Amino acid sequence: MKRYRIAVFPGDGIGPEVLREGKRVLKKISEAEGFEIEWVEYPFGTEHYLSTGETMPESVFGELREMDAIYLGAIGDPRVEVGLLERAIVGGIRFKLDLFINLRPVKLYAEHLSPLKGKGPRDIDFVVVRENTEDLYAGIGGFLKKGTPEEVAIQEMIFTRKGVERAVRYAYDLARSRRKHLTLVDKANAVVAMDIWTRTFQEVGEEYPDVEQDHAYVDAAVMWMVKNPEKYDVIVVSNMFGDILTDLGAALQGGMGIAASGNLHPGRVSMFEPIHGSAPKHAGKNTACPLGAISAAMLLLVHLGENKGACKIEKAMEGLLLRKEIPSLSTDSGLKTRETGDLLIRELSE
Repeated sequence: MKRYRIAVFPGDGIGPEVLREGKRVLKKISEAEGFEIEWVEYPFGTEHYLSTGETMPESVFGELREMDAIYLGAIGDPRVEVGLLERAIVGGIRFKLDLFINLRPVKLYAEHLSPLKGKGPRDIDFVVVRENTEDLYAGIGGFLKKGTPEEVAIQEMIFTRKGVERAVRYAYDLARSRRKHLTLVDKANAVVAMDIWTRTFQEVGEEYPDVEQDHAYVDAAVMWMVKNPEKYDVIVVSNMFGDILTDLGAALQGGMGIAASGNLHPGRVSMFEPIHGSAPKHAGKNTACPLGAISAAMLLLVHLGENKGACKIEKAMEGLLLRKEIPSLSTDSGLKTRETGDLLIRELSE
């Protein structure tokens, strides 16, 4: 019997609550599909930091490299300096394990969840491929005369040919497996350095004559995402702009409650997480929607090659949303976090 070792970071806020339901769903799938999961749980997050002063030991990254996947709830708490733990834990995993693709599916399952007039599931079904280890997030910069009237703050936007090309190539391969349409989103008309994206996209594209190539500047891209989302199949975009585009994408699919991401290094250990953050004001209330964590579990299964199990989760989730047994993706759905998980388990059993 196949056995997978999965690292778990329940994290902060609603993270432990939503991950609990994702783990339950994965257990159900593992039983149905005949594989086993060994969960290796890590305590790193706000409570651990406040009690020990430790963010994440360097030795843990070595341990993570030996795992089959990483499943993360959420990191962040207002009691800690903004971004401190996010950079150390989430950013640390992304950069030190070289998880160079951030994959964000944007798929609307039920028309009543759409925020766009006249747009339904046929119109909103695309994937954003966001470069995940460069750009402003590389952290090159700092402060001069901090805290004085003469203060200067600098952060460098960094792109490398290697980083851009591997993201672009991944996106072309993904588009080839879908509807064969790829859109590059950049701002090369104003940010001269982004010409590296334009040139790389065109040069790599010569190897993919079967994939239709499109281009949009980021300001136009967000307009078209709202006006005509059906024009998109796969989008490839830089780290910073991708971070913004994908939150809009989450809104198009009904809200943060269902949105998930994969932080990927194809062929190696990769990390999967809901994108809603720790939402501390909802923590402990058992009202957070766990579908983002369950969608992340679905991506995790695809990464492991358990496509049949992933399809079962998607079908179950879609059925519950279409029948409005899960009426919304927010904390006001009327369902407890556990109840939503129970519905998925029931649906998978049937």
